Amino acid sequence: MVTNTVRGKAVTDLIARCLKEGSTIEIDGLGKFELQNEDVVFRPSNRIRVFLAYALEDRRMVQLLYDELQNAGFEPWMDTAKLLPGQNWPRAIQRAIEVADFVLINFSHRSVEKRGHFQAELRYALDLANQVPIEDIFLVPVRLSDCEVPREIAERTQYVDLFPDHQAGIQVLTRMMTAQALKRSKRRRKGKKAA
Repeated sequence: MVTNTVRGKAVTDLIARCLKEGSTIEIDGLGKFELQNEDVVFRPSNRIRVFLAYALEDRRMVQLLYDELQNAGFEPWMDTAKLLPGQNWPRAIQRAIEVADFVLINFSHRSVEKRGHFQAELRYALDLANQVPIEDIFLVPVRLSDCEVPREIAERTQYVDLFPDHQAGIQVLTRMMTAQALKRSKRRRKGKKAA
């Protein structure tokens, strides 16, 4: 019988060997392994994780948003950039939404009426948003074009427009997410001190 300690040692040895050979070992959105002297150390990522939900027809516009967020120091998640061949994509998408700090739901005149995976992602994110503290921002509607945001969302959540001034919309998003992440971090530190 193989114990968890033996398996853990084998995994650690494999990671160390790969790192020594120059490989990079990263757990998507969570952090990466590094060698410190001869020890394997996990360095958690401090980047803000942002899930991007969108309809297939809006991929080009959302790819631009993905690139801008990445360049601004965020950790965006977009299926075309993150899914691996053979990966169980419905589960990978659910997991990415679960670990995200923010979910940006990208609406356009094409996506609002569309049936399919976009609507499933939206519903899953809405369910998770109910578990987030009421004062935290988690689900952020983003309008890519002049369209109507679904009533259930528009009645309770302010949206951001990435048109006609795309850069102004990006600045609003990045400032808000940075401020919210800082607020959450301060609250966690305060909670740890109290415990």
